[in-house]
Amino acid sequence: MSKELVRAKPPWASGPGEILQHGVSLLQEDSDKNRRLAMLSIDNAVELMIKTYLGLPKRVTGLAISRAEYGEISDSFPRMLDALESHAAEKLESISLGEIEWYHRLRNELYHQGNGLTVEREKVVVYAELAQLLFERLFGFALQISKPRGSQLLGDFITAWSRLEQVLLQVANKSANGSGTADHSRSSVRSDQFWSLSSERLGMAPYTLPPNLVDDLQELRHVRNQVVHGHPEVLLREHLTRLNLLSEQVADAINTN
Repeated sequence: MSKELVRAKPPWASGPGEILQHGVSLLQEDSDKNRRLAMLSIDNAVELMIKTYLGLPKRVTGLAISRAEYGEISDSFPRMLDALESHAAEKLESISLGEIEWYHRLRNELYHQGNGLTVEREKVVVYAELAQLLFERLFGFALQISKPRGSQLLGDFITAWSRLEQVLLQVANKSANGSGTADHSRSSVRSDQFWSLSSERLGMAPYTLPPNLVDDLQELRHVRNQVVHGHPEVLLREHLTRLNLLSEQVADAINTN
């Protein structure tokens, strides 16, 4: 028997986790109704996980959010995103809040614009994957969720890309700060900022990536953005294979510098 201690799952994560699991489970049987309900449930889970995290005691998260501030932000999804970005930027590595907000607005259209409006299954599946990543970042463990039919490749690709981008963001932060350790309190580079910078950031000493790896990164990032923005049909098995190989090559390049 392993002597390794198993970290207990925080009890405050159970509510958002159960709602997210329920939303994803609705996609097992595809229909307009199930897609609508899944989208609503997934978005409710995202909102609840952010609200829960921001409202936890300072002893748990280290966040200094007063009751007055929490009261101002807790009823507004955009303000909660702003607060999360302001107080917990280190939790958002490889996560774009702009994408989360876009899917939230899509959910609002479903909810407010009358009967009969539906949503493409692929968009619901992508939102579910982004929600699972956010859950893992905020609460420190990954949910065990049965993937809907046909979504395993999509989930594996988004997860693999997230892991790779976390490494790249750490490298960018270290280079930007001119130190050997990432410092999120100053000039921290978020996911949405990172890719707007020149590719030269990836070649900053002492973490130099070969030009061919930078080219591969940009190409696979284009695929990732197409997928997340509603076109998962462009994703092929070879993209995941290339991404996994690229992750190994990037790790090797960084370790040899």
